[in-house]
Amino acid sequence: MKTLLEKIEKETGKNYSAFESIYSVNIERRIKNIFIGLLSGGLIILFIPWTQNINTTGIVTTQFQDQRPQQINSIIPGKIVKWWVKEGDYVKKGDTIVELADIKDDYLDPQLIERTQDQLDAKKQKVDFYASKIVNSRSQITALEEGYRLKELSIKNKIQQLERKILIDSADLTAAKIDLEIGTSQINRAGKMLNDGIISLVDYEKRTQTFNKAKASFQEKQQKFLNSKQDIFITKVELNGIKQEYADKIFKLKGEIDNANSERSTVIADVAKNENQLSNYKIRGSQKWLIAPQTGQIIKAKKAGINEIVKDGEMIVEIVPSSFLYAVELFVKPMDLALLNKGQDVRLQFDGYPAIVFSGWPNTSYGTFAGKISAIESNRNDNGKFRVLIIPDTATKHWPTNLKIGTGVQGFALLNDVPIWYELWRQLNGFPPDFYTIEKKGKDNKTYEK
Repeated sequence: MKTLLEKIEKETGKNYSAFESIYSVNIERRIKNIFIGLLSGGLIILFIPWTQNINTTGIVTTQFQDQRPQQINSIIPGKIVKWWVKEGDYVKKGDTIVELADIKDDYLDPQLIERTQDQLDAKKQKVDFYASKIVNSRSQITALEEGYRLKELSIKNKIQQLERKILIDSADLTAAKIDLEIGTSQINRAGKMLNDGIISLVDYEKRTQTFNKAKASFQEKQQKFLNSKQDIFITKVELNGIKQEYADKIFKLKGEIDNANSERSTVIADVAKNENQLSNYKIRGSQKWLIAPQTGQIIKAKKAGINEIVKDGEMIVEIVPSSFLYAVELFVKPMDLALLNKGQDVRLQFDGYPAIVFSGWPNTSYGTFAGKISAIESNRNDNGKFRVLIIPDTATKHWPTNLKIGTGVQGFALLNDVPIWYELWRQLNGFPPDFYTIEKKGKDNKTYEK
């Protein structure tokens, strides 16, 4: 171009200085060098390590169920009498949130607990009465058994006396029988002697008188012996009668004890029923005040105003705990689930916090926070994805302290380190990231293997 310009100026005799302003004809071209430099830089970049990752979204939650937002439900049906707090208020554990009044007829009596307590006390007194009756009946049985033992001993002694008397009467009867036999022989001989004229009539009459006395004595001894035997029989019958009488009395008392035990058991069951009822009434009375189960903020009041009716189990408000341990729940696709392992590193970006993110170079990102996979659910959620719980990695940068439950999160589960050319090739072909598992070595070291 410069040679052509000089030729034209020579032929025309004019100086064309504008060409020097428009064209850089005097600058040496370096396009070839620039192209070679760019190509070399691109080749170098292709071999730079790139961290494969799974990009997903989730929200901030807590590690434990009791630290998550929870509903405060009414245990009993009733009507709202008074609100002690309003939405947005912070309450401490044990603070009253709302006061209810019972609406069922069975619990409207203002002295319900006192009357039930009176019934319970009366039943307990009845239990004591039956217990006392049982003790008294057993004491009577003991007294009757002792009385029967003494009476039996007395009658047995009497029978022994009568048996000895029978022995005496038997001996007397035997002697009288001998005397009668002798008298009979003598009177028979006296009759022959009287007929033979050996003795006089007066002697015969004397002998007859003696015989009659012996005969009368025999009959007396015989009757006395029979009477003694009859006395023994009567005494034994009397002993059996006394034994039956005492047995009937003891049996009757035992029957009364059994009846008292049965009645006492029934009353004890009534006492237990009344105690349970009284306890239920007291607990139900305490349920009229809805108490904050933990310290937190009141939100989502479902009822407003006074005298609104609530059903049992119906939600009235929700409470968000003031202190909790942060966690993040991420939702991953089923195809990515096999690439995740418990203890795996995750980088997190919280909504509302500025960040410069290079997903493939997590160490060069700004505004992200580190976490580790704590749990992987085995069941799919309603959104068709699997829930993964992330907890803070305490060995690195701490998470923000003013995070709120439900804050949106962008998560990057870190996988293998591969060259950029390999990642581009994988993305172009639609291949999944490399499958690998975590092998723990020592306490803190870990390696990744395909």
